[in-house]
Amino acid sequence: MSSQDVLKNASTLASYNVLLQVMFRVLTFLLNAFTLRFVSKELIGVVNVRLTLLYTTLVFLSREAFRRACLSGGSGTKHSWRQVINLLWLTLPLGVLWASLLICVWLWLLEVPDPQGVPYYGPAVVLFALAGVQELLSEPLWVLTQAHMFVQLKVVAESLAMIAKCSITVVLVVSAPEWGLYIFSAAQLVYTGFLVLCYAVYFIRFLGSKEAAKKGFPLHHVGDLLPCRIDGELTWSFFKQSFLKQILTEGERYVMTFLNVLSFGDQGIYDIVNNLGSMVARFIFLPIEESFYIFFAKVLERGRDVKSQKQEEVAIAAEVLECLLKLVLVIGLIITVFGYAYSHLALDIYGGSLLSSGAGPTLLRCYSCYVLLLAVNGVTECFVFAAMSQKEVDKYNLVMLALSVSFLFLSYILTWWAGGVGFIMANCLNMGLRILHSLLYIYNYFKFSQWRPLRGLVPSPLLLGALVVSAGVTAVSESVFCCDSGWLLRLVHVSVGAVCLLGVLVAVLLTETHLIQFVRTQLLPHTNKMNIF
Repeated sequence: MSSQDVLKNASTLASYNVLLQVMFRVLTFLLNAFTLRFVSKELIGVVNVRLTLLYTTLVFLSREAFRRACLSGGSGTKHSWRQVINLLWLTLPLGVLWASLLICVWLWLLEVPDPQGVPYYGPAVVLFALAGVQELLSEPLWVLTQAHMFVQLKVVAESLAMIAKCSITVVLVVSAPEWGLYIFSAAQLVYTGFLVLCYAVYFIRFLGSKEAAKKGFPLHHVGDLLPCRIDGELTWSFFKQSFLKQILTEGERYVMTFLNVLSFGDQGIYDIVNNLGSMVARFIFLPIEESFYIFFAKVLERGRDVKSQKQEEVAIAAEVLECLLKLVLVIGLIITVFGYAYSHLALDIYGGSLLSSGAGPTLLRCYSCYVLLLAVNGVTECFVFAAMSQKEVDKYNLVMLALSVSFLFLSYILTWWAGGVGFIMANCLNMGLRILHSLLYIYNYFKFSQWRPLRGLVPSPLLLGALVVSAGVTAVSESVFCCDSGWLLRLVHVSVGAVCLLGVLVAVLLTETHLIQFVRTQLLPHTNKMNIF
């Protein structure tokens, strides 16, 4: 497969992932707004922080290293894919081991919520861990799906699973709210069960079919999916890195869970604001990071410098990296500018005075700044992790270890000083250091070549001026028109923001023509109609 074909497939995957994440976040957004009217904020806090942390920790530590290692190479033969499948099945016993350990921690080492306000905590811990192990059953099929760019399959599987989860949650919240945490445990089990079922049904039908033979798929029988030896050094390096990255990614949840710096109610408020603030990051930046990690890993030869690689492929990788950096920078700057002036209004519309009267607006304003760092870090690390040699990955693990320790310490100190804002401050510092490390790596990687992809981080003067003016105008508009003077003045505030946003978009169209062309030709590809089942 040529570099252009890989780029096209990665772009299609990113596009579908963005649509998928938009749907997920909209459904989650509506589901949270709905359930808040039937269950307590303490219950939401336990589910969205503590139980979700258990689930994400289990699946992340069990599979992330295997994913990165198996997607880093270009395994094309049946024999090599049998080795990869064999390696991926190790995620299941590893998941059972992590589940046993984490259940003990969550049940006996952490503060148990009041059973009157948050009933059935113990069974919910076990069921969420079981859901995580159940999801690992689909891991070999997920990696095959990603590596061979079966984008429609992923969209259909995750969409059906999410719809089923939301349906179960709504029905049980309305009909049996007294079930407490059993509601969300059942919904999580249904979600992971649907994922496994969809992947299994597709591959049972696909393997051995004429379509598989036409595509030259390396596996031919269902038996090829079952557990034959692969070099595990890179996997071990990624495992150490994934463990540290999980601490950095979910650090505030660990601090909240283990050190009790916030009450369950405050945890619920923080998690709602966190989810609202990270919506764009999750449904745009994360799909781009996941999809283009595969692109960079396939186009670049891991651990080799620029001069020793195919120059055509390096040129494509450099151009794509520059455009991605420009894209996330523009989106991140827009979110930062407009997020400051519209945080209070957004929270008031979403959750009423429960969210807008306290520290919620300040949290969301700070998070708007953090989103910019999240955007840049996602793209830079996606390139760095695809290009690093095993020795460089091991070396970076030491950096991640230092960042993890300092981040946990800073989170604890800053939270006692500034409440939930302290978590965001610690995250910003940590993310800034990670970005600096990645930028230095990228600079050194391309230093002796003709390509300079870091130019993507330099906005045009016109765009920068439009953003500065918009920041000042919308801040004044908020102080004059919003948010306690009625809906008419709120609409005036929204109209002011719309005009400013239009001005910013015009500046982008006039000055970032190369970026616009990249988005039109690569991130919005023409695709055939989906035909999955």
